[in-house]
Amino acid sequence: MDKIRVVLIEDHELSLIGIRTILKRDDNILIVGEATNGTDGLHLLNKLQPDIAIIDIGLPDKDGIQITQEIKQSHPEIKVIILTLRDSKETVLTAFAAGVNSYCMKDIGFEKLIEVIHLTYCGHTWIDPAIAHFLLEQVKKNFDRYNSHYSDNYLDEEMEDLYTLTERELEILQLIVDGNRNASIATKLYITLGTVKAHVRNILIKVGAEDRTQAAVHALRYGLLN
Repeated sequence: MDKIRVVLIEDHELSLIGIRTILKRDDNILIVGEATNGTDGLHLLNKLQPDIAIIDIGLPDKDGIQITQEIKQSHPEIKVIILTLRDSKETVLTAFAAGVNSYCMKDIGFEKLIEVIHLTYCGHTWIDPAIAHFLLEQVKKNFDRYNSHYSDNYLDEEMEDLYTLTERELEILQLIVDGNRNASIATKLYITLGTVKAHVRNILIKVGAEDRTQAAVHALRYGLLN
């Protein structure tokens, strides 16, 4: 396989050295550029157009979320992995709304980071378990608002472009993000395993996701966050 071309944007020297050391352990990953501030980082991304950008949020002069917004406008094919210490709800939601593909806390294990890079490169989304619940809370809140507003089943032109999950599908989505497998979901909801699989399949189709983790991210990203 072709090597995964990565740009690192990190302002803490020790963190940069650590990430670089980890990535060099994988022969399929190639670091093509490094930057220690937002302006230089954005310039590198536009110039090198890597497969993956690993970005810290707290950068001098231009933070990681700003970089994500700008690079996604010019090069949406570049996948962004946030690697940060920031785990506040506002930061997490804003990051995914900006177009971040995966979100990792800096205490992530070496092997897991390598795995996240490969998953993200293949089009999947990875969310650190420590912050996953923020996404589901926001998704459920906005779905409840929309369902209440459109209780008469009227959908205007804008809403036709959005998907609507049923109450049961939202319930299952919550259980998925909480780490439950299909068998566990079936037991907790007193439904058959086949019914759970059908609901999961419908959820992925409705939100255009390739896997369960992406489902929550897509629900947040497509029009459901103010």
